[in-house]
Amino acid sequence: MIKQFGRLATIAVGSLALASCGINSVPRAEEAAKAKWADVEAAFQERANLVPNLQEIVMSSAEQERETLQGVIEARASATRPEIQLSADDLGDPAKMQAFQQAQGQFSSALARLMVSVEQYPELRSQENFGRFMTQLEGSENRIRVSIRDYNEAVRQYNTTIRTFPDTIGANIIHGAEPMEPYQAVTEGAEVAPELDMRSE
Repeated sequence: MIKQFGRLATIAVGSLALASCGINSVPRAEEAAKAKWADVEAAFQERANLVPNLQEIVMSSAEQERETLQGVIEARASATRPEIQLSADDLGDPAKMQAFQQAQGQFSSALARLMVSVEQYPELRSQENFGRFMTQLEGSENRIRVSIRDYNEAVRQYNTTIRTFPDTIGANIIHGAEPMEPYQAVTEGAEVAPELDMRSE
């Protein structure tokens, strides 16, 4: 009876020790960060999906903006190339994260340049389709900002978990956990939605 109680107590203490050593908290934090990364990808994809609509609107209204629009189309193509996309397994690779960030930053810059240039065309700004597009774009840029913020917070929590005691024991010995890379703007202001002045002159 005493031996059985001692065995049960040992199992209970062992289970508690394992639970407090990152057995569950490390995978939980990792999965949370990966889920937030999926939100980032979805937000960027939503923005990329808006470009064909923009192309139709601008091409029909401002022939002289073809060159600027072409820059947006090329930046979109670059940002959505399969080799630029990150899988959840790549979130600890600084080089892949930087390539993704750079491509998205170039896309943001090209889009912002086009938006500034089309402001010179009151007839374009007054079109219902263009107004709808601008609302969609602003919403998309806001969702990108929020999803990046949420992802970075999940990465911060994960990286803190794998580096702090007692979770670091399970993180290093059992899971072989590696830090994840936060998303950082690679061009100044790339993390901020473009300021768009839709007022007529």
